[in-house]
Amino acid sequence: MATSERRDIYQEVTDRILEMLDQGVVPWRNPIRRAGGDSWPRNLASGKPYRGVNVFLLAMRSWEKGFGSDFWLTFRQAQEQGGQVRKGERSSLVVFWKQVQKEDVSSGEDITIPVLRHYNVFNVEQCDGISPPDAARGDGPSVPFEPLREADQIVAGYRDAPVIEHRGSRAVYLPVADRVEIPEPEHFETRESYYATLFHELSHSTGHSKRLNRGLDTVLAPFGSPDYGKEELVAEMSAAFLAASCGISPPTIEQSAAYLDNWRRVLKGDKRLVVTAAGAAQRSADWILAQQSQEPEPAAGEAADAIAEPATADHASPLSGPLQRDLF
Repeated sequence: MATSERRDIYQEVTDRILEMLDQGVVPWRNPIRRAGGDSWPRNLASGKPYRGVNVFLLAMRSWEKGFGSDFWLTFRQAQEQGGQVRKGERSSLVVFWKQVQKEDVSSGEDITIPVLRHYNVFNVEQCDGISPPDAARGDGPSVPFEPLREADQIVAGYRDAPVIEHRGSRAVYLPVADRVEIPEPEHFETRESYYATLFHELSHSTGHSKRLNRGLDTVLAPFGSPDYGKEELVAEMSAAFLAASCGISPPTIEQSAAYLDNWRRVLKGDKRLVVTAAGAAQRSADWILAQQSQEPEPAAGEAADAIAEPATADHASPLSGPLQRDLF
């Protein structure tokens, strides 16, 4: 009797990210905000926003297909809504953690472990008989000042935040001093770039031992090392979450061949990295937003991984003029 080959969900998610990198797109720096909705993907049936790596998986699909709606649903949910998925439409992968009980080999006791599972969803625009709830919002221009005010509120509301100093020509988080240094806002190409960069550095600060403890101030990883790359990925994704939360789009940055090759190398070396980093990024954003999630998405084995950066490292910053920039 033939048996079906078990799907490697970690590899599928990583391949999806690498596919976008091969097209010259860095998913977590590509604008999440789009023409329709509030730019945060949600399940149509429950109304709940997707979290973790699912945000990027669905945002990438929307970018590819030009979907204007933020709402997604399964094949069965489409039928329950009185509609149906159009023939020939391609589904999108969404992952989730399921708690599974099994017997411990050594002790014989029952233990519970998180196992990565998946299901397939479709954008509401791929369905007939269902009207997108956000269709009426259209493509109207956004109000520039309001999102920036909300960004300031996020920064001001960060509990036990590091010191923020506006100085110099680089953006950096110094974990030993627990301090963010960032140039004055007028030195950036746009105000959105300033906030996205500030969110990136603040996201690094959540890894301090007195916060989420990713080892930043206790285990210093050298620039360019795998652990350094993991922390950079967490900060990139967390900054994208924060930017979307206050209604601004993360700015595009110079996506040179060296920059893209660097991410390809990091991701190809660890198929679990995208999923676990997205989980850590979600917790980082939640910490800054002072939100307590009712449905956490644990990342198996993540707590044991020390993710750190050197105390004097610079991070990629979309700054203008002669200011210092880095590719990683």
